[in-house]
Amino acid sequence: MVRKLTMLPYEFVVRGYLFGSMWRAYDAGEPFCGIVLPKGYRLAQKLEQPILTPALKKEIGHDENISMAEITARLGAEMAQRITQICFALYEMCSRYALSKGLIIADAKFEFGHDEQGQLVLADEIFTPDSSRYWDAARYQAGITPDSYDKQFLRDWLLNHKRNGEFQFDKVPEDILLQTQKLYHECLDRLSPPLPVLP
Repeated sequence: MVRKLTMLPYEFVVRGYLFGSMWRAYDAGEPFCGIVLPKGYRLAQKLEQPILTPALKKEIGHDENISMAEITARLGAEMAQRITQICFALYEMCSRYALSKGLIIADAKFEFGHDEQGQLVLADEIFTPDSSRYWDAARYQAGITPDSYDKQFLRDWLLNHKRNGEFQFDKVPEDILLQTQKLYHECLDRLSPPLPVLP
């Protein structure tokens, strides 16, 4: 069912909408992963074109945002271009499908590795509520925080209940966990109708 890969120490996020850490950088007038967007965007607004923002994964502490120019320097132009093509193709195809089900995929994370033959392989989970932001298309409106069907609900609780600057991962109330689970199930049900129950 699975293969062991030699993982690349990067993650690649395709962003179709201005939200999260990229919005915070934009709102502060700072570039993000080497990208400077034009003025005039609002929170959660759809970008003119999706963009790819990589990060260097770290074993300790937060991942470090880097530019695609740095990725190209580290992996080579051919590998960087291949990864870019895969990420954008997947995002475009799956965003169209999700929208047909009434959901917006605001962004999506991808990771890659090499197999024993040295071939590039897409790895880890993709398009789950843990690795992507899902918004309700019917209630979406630029300028406000959208209703989401992903881990943002849990993340918001953690951000609002820090103690001495530390996340309280072991103090999350049961009702918050259950509500997160409910959102995940609703996302799944909207994307993929429930399978019939066999007798």
